Amino acid sequence: MAKAEISWRRVTDEGEKIDCYAHRFGGEYIFYRRARRYDQWQRIDNPPLVDWLALLDSVQRRITRSLLPEVEETRVKKMILDRYPGTDFEPVDE
Repeated sequence: MAKAEISWRRVTDEGEKIDCYAHRFGGEYIFYRRARRYDQWQRIDNPPLVDWLALLDSVQRRITRSLLPEVEETRVKKMILDRYPGTDFEPVDE
């Protein structure tokens, strides 16, 4: 994985384990997923909220390790609120 990529694994509603990753490109995140190790990565045009929250969690952990600037958390939260206005966390002022 490149430096701008963040990956995680999750279980779908059907009980299938999938690998996911998000690639930061031009200030936006592009999401991908695959079911098995040797499958092709499939781009996700409208990722579900659970993928956005996994990305936010990873970004927050990377900020504490000084791998990402603190402003990145604000950017991701704003992207989440733009797509899912009823999200539980408080909006962060820019």
